[in-house]
Amino acid sequence: MRKLIKVELEIGDIPIEDIVIDPQCRDEIPQILLGLQALFKDEETRDNIFQILDKLNPEGINTNFGRPGMYLWTIFVLATFKLINNIDYDKLQNLANNHRDLRQMLGISPYNQKRYSLQTLKDNIKLFTPEIIAELNAVIVKKAHKVMEVPSDEVINARCDSVHVPTNVHFPTDINLLLDAIRKVLVLTMKISADLNLKGWREGKSIIKKAKIACRKIQKIKHSTSKNKKKKQEKEEAIIAVYDSYLKLATAIIKKAEASLEDLINISDMKLLKNINEIKEFIFDAKRQIEQINRRVLKGETIPHNEKVFSLFERHTEWLCKGKAGVSQVLGLNVCIITDQYGFVLGNRVMQKESDSDVAVPVVKAAQSHFSNISSCSFDKGFHSPHNQTLLLQYLESVYLPNKGKLSKDRKNIEYSPKFLDARKAHSKVEGSIGCLVNHGLDICRDHGIDGFKRHIATAMVARNIQHLGSIIQKKELKKSHKAA
Repeated sequence: MRKLIKVELEIGDIPIEDIVIDPQCRDEIPQILLGLQALFKDEETRDNIFQILDKLNPEGINTNFGRPGMYLWTIFVLATFKLINNIDYDKLQNLANNHRDLRQMLGISPYNQKRYSLQTLKDNIKLFTPEIIAELNAVIVKKAHKVMEVPSDEVINARCDSVHVPTNVHFPTDINLLLDAIRKVLVLTMKISADLNLKGWREGKSIIKKAKIACRKIQKIKHSTSKNKKKKQEKEEAIIAVYDSYLKLATAIIKKAEASLEDLINISDMKLLKNINEIKEFIFDAKRQIEQINRRVLKGETIPHNEKVFSLFERHTEWLCKGKAGVSQVLGLNVCIITDQYGFVLGNRVMQKESDSDVAVPVVKAAQSHFSNISSCSFDKGFHSPHNQTLLLQYLESVYLPNKGKLSKDRKNIEYSPKFLDARKAHSKVEGSIGCLVNHGLDICRDHGIDGFKRHIATAMVARNIQHLGSIIQKKELKKSHKAA
């Protein structure tokens, strides 16, 4: 049983619309609380948000019976609160249990001793999907435009750019990826053997330690810089010997694990079957890494980029070249962001095996499904392709997408026109919005899997828009107080 919000107030409860939030504080917390309060106060906006939040309930579930779950409004508040403060679940738990203003926004009075467990927060926030968050974002941006007194018939001049978002992974090498694979094979196999009382894995922890020592030996050994051919040859042989012992140990572990799995063919327990499939997946990873190490070290081959894996735990991770000074590469995914002229984020697209030019049209189409009044959009040169130049004009009245390379006479007239130049000057504002998103969640994604990554990006977008709305309200309140003074 999961309700939208607590309907009946208890002793000491303060209605959300009556919560007093300090407008003088420059921290993000008062701003997002002011934004959430504004969304709740507006009856039409609140009803739209509640209607969308109701989709978090699975179909066919009766909301009037069963064990009470977390209120949907509470899940929404905590999800945005986590991203705007760029914190992990542990710190979110501390704030949810101890921060007075946040607890009042959740509908909990100062006299109520209700506590949230860590797992409860994780399980409930994961109910959000990117599609539900996109619907919420459309309602929030429309409310923000209303607060800013933007005319209803005013068109949106959008801006589009991309940003690298790192995943929470270590730097990948073939030897430490092999260590990750055999470590997971050992841990999972030991767990199954303990559950089923299987023999042969009593020394599992000792084997993990041996694998770590063998991997560390390879990391420490260096190639010879001597000009003496004999010394150089001896060093190369020593390096191959260290690699060989590491690969032999890894191969022995895999064979032992495969032999144990053969005894579990008739298992019907779904949980054990899931663990067995996970072990098989890591065995496949280990074999691939052993093969690549053999090819690279013993045969002197160069491993093609498309055969490389950059994480065994965040498999969607890509090797991204920034092309900027200071940081040559990022392990993560590119994300395309589209904003309006007021700095509100209209939409995003996680780019898997895609470049900027591949997503220009899909991003605009997705944004127009929620904001039909998008009239124009500006882009960087990276989004250019002849196909995009023509296709975008089918969806937009004006497209400000500069060509690459030398410009023809007709193209020069277009790109040096006053309207095009003004749009290019205003385009840099999207960098400010991206900078805000990086400060509030896009510096690194700690959520697991591609679904977690997409949810993280979408929630960061919504949280930033609510904070932006709150900062506008905060400035208005400060202006009123200064006038009154």
